[in-house]
Amino acid sequence: MPPRRTPCRTPPSRRLPGVSSPEQTPAERVIGRGLEEAEGVGKPLAERTRQRQRTIESYLKSGAPPRWMERIGDIDRGIANERRKLRSAHLRLAEECGDDPAEFAARWRAIAAEWSFGELNELIAVHNEWYPVERDLPMDLRTRDYVLINGRSFRRPLLDQAWILQQFPAER
Repeated sequence: MPPRRTPCRTPPSRRLPGVSSPEQTPAERVIGRGLEEAEGVGKPLAERTRQRQRTIESYLKSGAPPRWMERIGDIDRGIANERRKLRSAHLRLAEECGDDPAEFAARWRAIAAEWSFGELNELIAVHNEWYPVERDLPMDLRTRDYVLINGRSFRRPLLDQAWILQQFPAER
């Protein structure tokens, strides 16, 4: 039977900085490097911190407004911005067309058809998909849908030509 080989262990004084020993796994090397560079390792936790449950969910919920709240603000600001642009375009077109309501209606419908809400509609679609999950909304078993919030659905309608014509009619 051949003699057992023992791993070659380099004395700590002869190791090169930044080169790990062969006995360490890749995971141990990453963890060891992280602990060496970390500040505050070994400091006692505050009493308040020790009493709180430490979960991923609580970590994600703390520190900043929830993403659904930021997204609703972005959507509301985006809609307000689009309304301002549309109001400006509507008034400009009314001045250009003067007393010809048929020309105004035809041109306004063409503008509404070409208007793009791409980014805003994408944000609304993300909101409609993720809001119930992020808010942990309960299901209504009778309707097999999420419960209403203050009597209305959480879903926001996508903006399109019909929305423009509802907000700013082609008929004067």
